[in-house]
Amino acid sequence: MHSIVKKWQGIFAALIVVLASIGCSKVPSVSYNPWAVINVPTDAKLFDIAFTDNPNHGYLVGSNATLLETNDGGNTWQPLQLAVDEPKSRFDSVSFAGKEGWIVGEPSLLLHTTDEGKSWSSLPLNEKLPGSPILITALGENTAEMATDVGAIYKTTDGGQNWKAQVEAAVGVVRNLERSPDGKYIAVSSKGSFYSVWEPGQAAWDPHNRNSSRRLENMGFAGNGQLWLLARGGQVKFSDLTKSDEWLDVEYPELATSWGLLDLAYRTPEEIWIGGGSGNLLRSTDGGQTWEKDREVEGVAANFYKIVFFNPDQGFIIGDHGILLKYNPNANSSSQPEAA
Repeated sequence: MHSIVKKWQGIFAALIVVLASIGCSKVPSVSYNPWAVINVPTDAKLFDIAFTDNPNHGYLVGSNATLLETNDGGNTWQPLQLAVDEPKSRFDSVSFAGKEGWIVGEPSLLLHTTDEGKSWSSLPLNEKLPGSPILITALGENTAEMATDVGAIYKTTDGGQNWKAQVEAAVGVVRNLERSPDGKYIAVSSKGSFYSVWEPGQAAWDPHNRNSSRRLENMGFAGNGQLWLLARGGQVKFSDLTKSDEWLDVEYPELATSWGLLDLAYRTPEEIWIGGGSGNLLRSTDGGQTWEKDREVEGVAANFYKIVFFNPDQGFIIGDHGILLKYNPNANSSSQPEAA
């Protein structure tokens, strides 16, 4: 009996060691934290952020017809009230080209401004529109591109009065949809089982099966056209630029993680940030070969699900519960002790 007890004690002790090693991250810490938590006067879920041609003037959009404005580069935000038919409307996406801006959302909502948001007009959408608009991209004067949650893509060149279909058929319900600066789109299916790519001139989406058993969480484009993907289990993959439709070896920025990877963004061609659940934030300064963790933001009670860099010095991270982080390009120098 005594030997059996000792045996189980040994197994239990070994299990504790294993669990401790899993729970203790070996990812090195960043040397300084460049992110400041911004006080946003809302508890609505935020979805997107955009700035006009003035880098100090921008807008945040979210659930319950939430629209917030900043005039100091994102340090402070003021709520605005728009007269919309449905007070519970969800503002999914906002985009500006100069002083002209657009907001799309659900149910089938399209707003337009030509004066930096001083006034907004509601534009009608065709009742036969496939799906609800979830992404808008301002492309120039009177010109924008709109995509729906089933992968229908439309373009206007007359300020939203008329829209021309860019693809003949929708792709199906999507969980994530992203547009590259040169007009390509990538869509992850609602169940994360496959992804589809479309580029200007193609009549239809080009579907691809996922290349592992792990469910896809999110996908997008690097500045050089390379694709990236985040999958269940903390997986990151980058496409092989030298071989079409092939992917480089899988990477695990943090092994044995229990939190999910939600979004990835490039600050520079080599510096990458990945946001995840439970206040987790990772950085690579060598294009994804090695990773560091920003442990100073782990105490933020939010999932970091959208990272946006407008340029190397202007970036934001959107979290749930109205959480917003702002990138401070001077954090490295400002964090150093002053000379005596």
